[in-house]
Amino acid sequence: MRRGDEHGGEPDPEPRSAADAIAACMSGAGPGEVPERLCRVAVDLLPVIGASVSLHSDGMPVQLGASGPRAAYVTEIQATLGDSPCQWAARSRSPVLAGDLTTGGDAARWPVFAQQATAAGVSAVYSLPLGDAQVCVGTLDLYGDTPGTLTRGELRTARLVAGMMTIALMALPHEEATGEQDEDVWLGGLAADHDPLYQAAGMIMAQLAVGADEALARLRAHAFAQGRTALDVSHDVVAHRLRFDDDDE
Repeated sequence: MRRGDEHGGEPDPEPRSAADAIAACMSGAGPGEVPERLCRVAVDLLPVIGASVSLHSDGMPVQLGASGPRAAYVTEIQATLGDSPCQWAARSRSPVLAGDLTTGGDAARWPVFAQQATAAGVSAVYSLPLGDAQVCVGTLDLYGDTPGTLTRGELRTARLVAGMMTIALMALPHEEATGEQDEDVWLGGLAADHDPLYQAAGMIMAQLAVGADEALARLRAHAFAQGRTALDVSHDVVAHRLRFDDDDE
């Protein structure tokens, strides 16, 4: 597997340990920079080509950051399909290591996701929950371009990055708690880029007189049928270019 190709060339030489690398990447980082920086250091430390982090709550995962465009795209595919390694990891609160999406059990477990991921150049996904044994707030997703497994040491490093991400998520202030509108207080406004998803879901609920789960399911199904991401389709709904109560829906 290649390293560093998601964010421009070869990575810098690694510090003496994973902990050193994480500390170095976090040095001077504002709150809004934390997700992307940790995704990038994960790519530097592990035999993967991309990484992303998403929050999981009721409904659809919200992507907070990614190491590059390919990781961001495959993460949106996971969110759109609704059945993928990251969502299994969030529900089970344990790592889901899909080491071979090209064939075998992993490809059979998520056939549609496996087909779309491999078409995007991703043959392995390692999803780690963010949180603890009682609650999962999100996932760290690592993407490989060839089938393979993580060694015990690599999994330990991945868990360390996930642990730091969890700490960062839990420690950052909420906007309502600070009373400030600082752009770096991103935990209070973390869904800004994904707001159309929730606006679209609300509009579909009103159009079809259905609940939130059904509205999101309809949105995902339409996106899948069109070969698009749910976030992309949501922009059409919000802009009134698409209605779900039309006869052809």
